Amino acid sequence: MAASLRASSSLRSRLLSSTSGCSPWRLLLSSPVHSDAPHQTQTLAFDEIQLSPDKPPTATAFVLHGLLGSGRNWRSFSRTLASELQNRSPSDEWRMVLVDLRNHGRSAGIKGFDPPHNMSTAAKDLADLVKAHGWPWPDAVVGHSMGGKVALDFAESCSRGVWVVDHMLSLGFSKSLSEWIGSNLKKDNDHVTWAFDLQAAIDMFNSYRERSYWELLEHPPKDLEIAIVQAEQSDRWDPDDVQRLKALAKRESKPDAGKVSLHVLPNSGHWVHVDNPKGLLEIMAPNFLSAVKI
Repeated sequence: MAASLRASSSLRSRLLSSTSGCSPWRLLLSSPVHSDAPHQTQTLAFDEIQLSPDKPPTATAFVLHGLLGSGRNWRSFSRTLASELQNRSPSDEWRMVLVDLRNHGRSAGIKGFDPPHNMSTAAKDLADLVKAHGWPWPDAVVGHSMGGKVALDFAESCSRGVWVVDHMLSLGFSKSLSEWIGSNLKKDNDHVTWAFDLQAAIDMFNSYRERSYWELLEHPPKDLEIAIVQAEQSDRWDPDDVQRLKALAKRESKPDAGKVSLHVLPNSGHWVHVDNPKGLLEIMAPNFLSAVKI
């Protein structure tokens, strides 16, 4: 499942003046074609992608990977999306922040991410990252698989906009899946071990499976838009859940409530950004552009 969150300027203003623990932030998708400088802080590790890094970004998007993945899984698609957004709206300068969630990628080597390891603490890590760097809150958040639920948790606590991309589990060990799992291995003398805390990963997986966001989906706050992308060839969707989402997407919009939309990505399995990146781009780009024009 792919989820994208976005919010209007009025909601951003209210968040910016908020005194709650979750400060307002904009999530902008931007990717530097010639600059992929990695950053590692006392919070989460991340990469920034921006087409013109010498210019101040006008919008920002966070991109969240799935279980056992990392931000680098989304580099190519993020560059392409940033380029497409600039082609469609040259005045916009998008910045993509590709985050390594706790216990994943380069963040696995950073101390201080204490238990519990679940969707809520992973979402709080994002807020801490924003505040630590003094960034404006993001305009959009894109989450794939487990990252989709982290994005929804972030939206639930901060009332922002989210894109959720096929979050159902992909089973079977294909060549690409084997290579993906192999990227989480490291050599320790004569042995090969996992590059992350296995128990922490299990805890996050259990939280991902158990955490429900139907309350948020059925009652999205005003000015929040949640877009869900279902991979056409994924067989991990519960038919009842799909019908429930379709009903929510068809529901008449109300001025005092947010919006949920459902998009089907053709010719794609779980790895939506690899199986059909062009189709995913066509679904996402219009929403991102409208997010910065609200």
